[in-house]
Amino acid sequence: MKVDEILRSKIRSIPDFPKKGIIFRDITTLLSDREGFRMTIDAFIRRYSRMDIDYIAGVEARGFLIGGAIAYELRKGLVPIRKKGKLPFKTVSHEYELEYGTDTIEMHIDAVAKGDRVLIIDDLLATGGTALACAKLIEKLGGVVVEIGFIVDLPDVGGRKKIEEAGYSMFSLVQFEGD
Repeated sequence: MKVDEILRSKIRSIPDFPKKGIIFRDITTLLSDREGFRMTIDAFIRRYSRMDIDYIAGVEARGFLIGGAIAYELRKGLVPIRKKGKLPFKTVSHEYELEYGTDTIEMHIDAVAKGDRVLIIDDLLATGGTALACAKLIEKLGGVVVEIGFIVDLPDVGGRKKIEEAGYSMFSLVQFEGD
């Protein structure tokens, strides 16, 4: 079996969550599987070990887990991107549109400096709204987004297209079509 097939087999699918008609892709089963988790991090390390990266930005909350492991292996700093009001120091924020309303993410004002090259990591790509907001947040501080990486991409939801149309490179380990 290929790595993507093995990883897919370790991700639990939960029908009708959070609402009827949605199939939730739960990566907690992948994270708790010691070989699956190692394969996940190793796959990201193979991709990013030769890229010019200064920081890994982990997106709350599962992006912290994956991003932290990648940052450790690559010997890079980890920058947490959190929901509004969760960080203790001065922050820069970016508000973005959700399906029904808005949300705001933040990072510390000294987390990234002009010209720093940042890899954004999150667990799953659906609509792309959070990922694009993270990219804009990094750019507000003068950082450069190297790539946006995910474990799971749901291509039929349209996030990949939005990210690529916005001019960013993106990568995912597995895709779940049609869901």
